[in-house]
Amino acid sequence: MIERYTRPEMGQLWTLENRFRVWLEVEIAVCEAWNRLGVIDDETMTTIREKADFDVERILEIEEQTRHDVIAFLTAVEEKVGPAARFIHLGCTSSDIVDTANGVMLSRAGDMVVQGIERLLVTLEKLARANKGRLCMGRTHGIHAEPTSFGLKMAGYYAEFRRHLERVKAGVESVRVGKISGAVGTYAMLNPEVERITCQILGLHADPISTQIIQRDRHAHFFTALAVCAGGIERLCVELRHLQRTEVLEAEEGFRKGQKGSSAMPHKKNPISAENMTGLARLIRTNSVAAMENQALWHERDISHSSVERVIMPDSTILMDYVLHRLCNLLENLRVIPENMDRNLMSSYGLFFSQRVLTALVESGMARQEAYVMVQKAAMKSWDTGTSFPENVRADADITAHLQPEVLDALFDAGYYLRHEDMIFDRVFAG
Repeated sequence: MIERYTRPEMGQLWTLENRFRVWLEVEIAVCEAWNRLGVIDDETMTTIREKADFDVERILEIEEQTRHDVIAFLTAVEEKVGPAARFIHLGCTSSDIVDTANGVMLSRAGDMVVQGIERLLVTLEKLARANKGRLCMGRTHGIHAEPTSFGLKMAGYYAEFRRHLERVKAGVESVRVGKISGAVGTYAMLNPEVERITCQILGLHADPISTQIIQRDRHAHFFTALAVCAGGIERLCVELRHLQRTEVLEAEEGFRKGQKGSSAMPHKKNPISAENMTGLARLIRTNSVAAMENQALWHERDISHSSVERVIMPDSTILMDYVLHRLCNLLENLRVIPENMDRNLMSSYGLFFSQRVLTALVESGMARQEAYVMVQKAAMKSWDTGTSFPENVRADADITAHLQPEVLDALFDAGYYLRHEDMIFDRVFAG
C-alpha cells in the first residue's frame, strides 16, 4: 500500500532549490560576519542582502560548462548581485559553504526526526497505559513462556525509544557544526571570528578544528543513531507481524473500508505497514555503513564521501521521518484483541504455571533436580495428551504429597504474574 506522506517539510528540506538556498544562507552569513568586522561596508552589505538570489536552471546551465557546482552557484548569484558580489565567498573554499550548509540541513532534519520520536513516545505510552493489566502470553523462542501484559510489552518499547531519542539527539548535536576555516583548516585567508559569527548566525557550533572539511565521524555518529533507531522500529514491527499471524491474532493493523489484502484471496488482511517498515529499516541501517566508510579520507580531504552523502543525507532522514510517521499511524489505529489473548494464554494447557510449581516444591524442602523431574513429568503429560497442566499436577500423588490443595489453588492464579506491573510502570514512566 502507498501511504500518503503527510509531512512534506522533510522532503522539501532536501530539494535542489533548498540546497542552494541554504548555501546562499551560509554565504550571506559569512558576509554578515565580514560586515561586523568592518571588511564589508554597510551599504555594500545592504546590496548583498537585497539582491543575493539565484535561478536553479541558470546554475545547472553554468555547471554544464564549469563542471563545479559551487562555482556555478556563485556565478549565478554574482549575476544577480552585480559588483558587490566580489565580497561573496571572500576567503572561503567550497567546503566551507557545503559542509556548513550540511550542518544546517542535517540539524534541521535531525530536529524533525526528534519530533517524530517524541510523537511515537506519546503514542506508545497511551497504548501501554490502555493495556495495563491486559494479560497475554509471553513467548521465548516463539514458544509459550509465562504471562505478561500487553501494557508491559508496549512499556518496553517506550523505554527503548526513550533511549533512541537520547542517541538521536546526541547525533544531531554531533552534526550541528559549521566550519569557515579555508582550504586546509588554517584560516590562512580568513579571520577565525568570521567562523564564530557565521556559525552563531546559523545556529551552529564552530568546529574546534577542521581540515578542508568537517570530520566524518560526526556524520557517522548521526547516521548510526538513526540506524539503531531503525533497528528498534523493526523490532516493534516484527512483534506486530507475529501478533497478526492467523494462529495468534492478538493484534492487527487497522483495515479501512474498501481496502484489499490480496488480488487473488478476498479474505486477506496482511500486516503490510509493519512489513514495509521492516524493509525500510534495512535501508536506513545500510546507509549507516556508508557513513562509517566515509570517515577515512586522504590527507586534508578527498571527495569520495561527497557522492555518498548526496544519497544518504536525504534518503536516511526522509525515510526515518516517514517511518516514524507511519508507525505512529499504525499504533494509533492498532486493533488489540483481548479474547484472542485469553484463548492463546490457555491454549498450552496452563503449562506456564510450571515454574511456580517447581519453585513451591523447592521451597517445601525438595531438591531442585528432583522437583524439576516431577514437574516435567506432569508437563510432558499435558503436551502429549492435550490435558490441563493444573489438573495433571493435582492428580500427581508425588506432588500433592508436598503441596496442599489450597497452595496449588494459589499457584494457579494467573494474576500473580502481574504483581510487580505497577512498579515497572512507575520506573518506566517516572518523570
